Amino acid sequence: MDTLLLARLQFATTTSIHFLFVVVTLGLVTLLVGMQTAWVLTGNPAWERLTRYWGQLYVINYVLGIATGIVMEFQFGLNWSGLSRYVGNVFGAPLAIETLVAFFLESTFLGMWIFGWHRLRKGVHLALLWGVALTAYASAFWIMVANSWLQHPVGYEVRDGIAHLTDFGALLTNPSLGMAFGHVVSAALLVGGMLMAAVSAWHLIRRTPDHALFRTSLRIGLVTAALAITLVQGFGFAQFGPVAEVQPTKFGQGPEAQALITEWTARFGPGDYTPPVLASVGLGFMILIGFTLGCVWLLLPLLFRDWIIRLRFPLWLVLLALPLPFVAVILGWIAREVGRQPWVAYGLLPTDQAVSPVGAPVMLASLIGFSLLLGTLAVTNWVLLARHAARGAGDPPLGRPPAPPNEPAHPEPALA
Repeated sequence: MDTLLLARLQFATTTSIHFLFVVVTLGLVTLLVGMQTAWVLTGNPAWERLTRYWGQLYVINYVLGIATGIVMEFQFGLNWSGLSRYVGNVFGAPLAIETLVAFFLESTFLGMWIFGWHRLRKGVHLALLWGVALTAYASAFWIMVANSWLQHPVGYEVRDGIAHLTDFGALLTNPSLGMAFGHVVSAALLVGGMLMAAVSAWHLIRRTPDHALFRTSLRIGLVTAALAITLVQGFGFAQFGPVAEVQPTKFGQGPEAQALITEWTARFGPGDYTPPVLASVGLGFMILIGFTLGCVWLLLPLLFRDWIIRLRFPLWLVLLALPLPFVAVILGWIAREVGRQPWVAYGLLPTDQAVSPVGAPVMLASLIGFSLLLGTLAVTNWVLLARHAARGAGDPPLGRPPAPPNEPAHPEPALA
C-alpha cells in the first residue's frame, strides 16, 4: 500500500462529498434571500410558505455539512503535515479568515434566523438571512483564495525552507482566482436552481395540493438554472487563458510546458511532471454536461400558459436531470485539482513532500474511517432532504407559529 496514494484518495473522497454540501448551501441560500425579500415587500403569505419550505431543506443540508467541513480541517494536520509546515504561513491566512470571519458569522446569523421566526421584526429577520448569504459568499471567496494560491503561488518568499507571506494583496489579485470564483458561484446557483425545479416538478407530477406554490418554485428554479448555466459556461471558458498561462502543463505539452518541465527536472530531480489523464477526462465530461444542461433554455418558453405542466413530459426531464449538475461540479473539481499534480503548491511543493510521515496501515484506517463518516452524513442528508421535501409546503416545520396558550401544538403534516 502506498501512503501517498491513500492520502490522496482520502482527500479526494472527503473533499468531493463536502463540496456537494457546499454547492447546495450556496445555491439555496441565494434563492431563499429572493423569496423572503419578496415576502417582506409584498406581504404575500405564499412567499412566506415557500421561504419556510425551502429554508428547512437548506438548514438540514447546512447542519450536516458542518461536520464534513470539520473533517476537512483535520486532514491538513493529520495527513498533510508537510503542507502545513512548508506553506502554512501563507496558505493558512485565508483559511483562518474564512473560519473566524465567514464561518462563525454565518453560523451565528443562521441560528438567529432559525429561532427568530415570530420573535423578530420582519425587516430584522430578513437582514439576518442576507447576512447568512453574504457570509456564505465570503466563505466561498476565502476558500477559493487559498485554493488559488496552491494553483499559482504568489506574494511569498522562502526563508529557512519555509514560505512566508510578503504581499497579502497578491493573494486577492491572483490570476487563477477571479474567473474560478465566478465559476464556482454560478455552478452553485445552477445546483440550487435545478434542485428547486426538480423537487417542484416531482410535486407537480404527483398533483399535490400545493400546486400554486410549486408552480412558482418551478419557474424560479428553471429561470435560475438557465441564467446560471450561461454564467457557468462563460466563466468556465474564460479560465482557459489565465490557467494556461500560470499552469502550462495542465492543458498540453507545448514549448512553455516543456521548458517548465526541464526547469523542474533540474531543480527537483527526474520525474513525471505531467498531470494524470483523469484531469482531461474530467474536464471533457464536465463540458459535455454543461452543454447538455444548456438545453434548460428550451424549457423556458413552455412556462407560457403552463405548457410545461400540461405536457408533463418536460417535468420528467427536469426530474431526471437533477444528478447532472452534481456530477459536473465533481468533475470540475477533478479537472482543477488533479490537473495540478504532481504538485500540492504548483511548482513549489511536490505532493510526495507534503504528505505526513505515517505508515500505510494508519493512513488506510484513516481513509476508511473518514470515508464511512462522510458517506454516512451524505446519505443521511439526502434521506432527510427527500423526507422533508415530500411533506409538501402546506405547513413546513420551520417558522411554524407558536401554538396559543393551553392549546396543543399544530400537528406535523402527513407525508405526501
